[in-house]
This record gives sequence, structure tokens and C-alpha cells, in this order.
Amino acid sequence: MTDRTDIDIDAIKQQLADRKAELEELAATAKAGQGTVELDQTREGRLSRMDALQNKAMSEAAERRRKQELQRIAATFQRIEEGEFGYCGECGEPIGLKRLQIDPTTVLCIACAQERDR
Repeated sequence: MTDRTDIDIDAIKQQLADRKAELEELAATAKAGQGTVELDQTREGRLSRMDALQNKAMSEAAERRRKQELQRIAATFQRIEEGEFGYCGECGEPIGLKRLQIDPTTVLCIACAQERDR
């Protein structure tokens, strides 16, 4: 566990667990949009097929984002268990409490995140 006393670890864990459950539920309902697109021109017009291909691509992109977020959540649970949660992965300084409350999966303090964006 982290040694930071300003962080409510139980609340963070609950927030992460709730988001994980939400993402898993979304993944289960999104499976229908990821099926193979039928290319039979006699069944539907060209624009309909293009729409179907675009919808499939958007569904696949959303699934990739969900998987990435689930990986960040798992990594955050691991950082909590290892006592590294709440500290910047670059400089080791504490990450701001508000930043962690907004996105508990963040691994960089604001200064390091801004430096990385340059």
C-alpha cells in the first residue's frame, strides 16, 4: 500500500472497480458491431456497405481503447499493491491528489506529463 495519507485508497479502488465493470459491460454489448461486413451488392447498396465498414472500424477502435483502459486499470491495482501508487513514474514525486481523483490510472505528475508532450 502507498504511504500517502492524503489518498483514500479504498475510494480509488472502488472507482477503478466500477470503471472496470462498466468497460467489461460495454465490451460485452459491443460484440455485435464487430461482425464480418457482408459485401453482397444484391442485398444492400454501396453506401450502406460503406456505412457498415465504417461502423465496424469505429467499433474495433472503441474496443482497442477499452482494452487499453482495462490494462491501465490493472496496472494501477498493481501499483497500489506495490506501494507505488500516487507517485510519478518519471521523477518519483507525488502526483497531485486532484489529478489522481480525476484519473487514478495516471502515472505522471503534471510537470513530467507536460515535458513529455513537448
